[in-house]
Amino acid sequence: MMAADAAPRVTVRRATAVDAAALADLRWGFRGDEDGLTPTDRDTFVESFSVWLGAHQSTHMPFLAQVGGDVVGMAWLMIADRVPSPSRPHRRYGDVQSVYVVPELRNSGVGAELLNGVLAEARTLELEHVTVHSSDRAVPFYERVGFDHHRCWLRWAPS
Repeated sequence: MMAADAAPRVTVRRATAVDAAALADLRWGFRGDEDGLTPTDRDTFVESFSVWLGAHQSTHMPFLAQVGGDVVGMAWLMIADRVPSPSRPHRRYGDVQSVYVVPELRNSGVGAELLNGVLAEARTLELEHVTVHSSDRAVPFYERVGFDHHRCWLRWAPS
């Protein structure tokens, strides 16, 4: 048994299509339970999520966090191509999406380990930058792992 103040031993790895059900379960935990949906809705979601994952493997890299063999968190790195420039013909950026840690392990270091894995991949891929869209509550977390506010980041949303 782990001491109450001990950080769990976290393993982070790139997920694959084999992990589709685990990823769908985490995504369901992210929104489905609080939206009041039924188990039938969940089964339908897992099936459609698996199809979506297969269709988006080239643009969305999922990462899983595990503690003691249990899947306890996920994060996604969306990768997009940018318009080439004369000095950089291959330009890409990333966007962190759908970071989720099971409630009982929040604030235990699992999220930081997930983000460290995602950002290590971003460095390996030589992405120009990585963005994240965050709730107000999660902004301090992202700042602790190295994100900062940027004066040039603007957002447009249809009204």
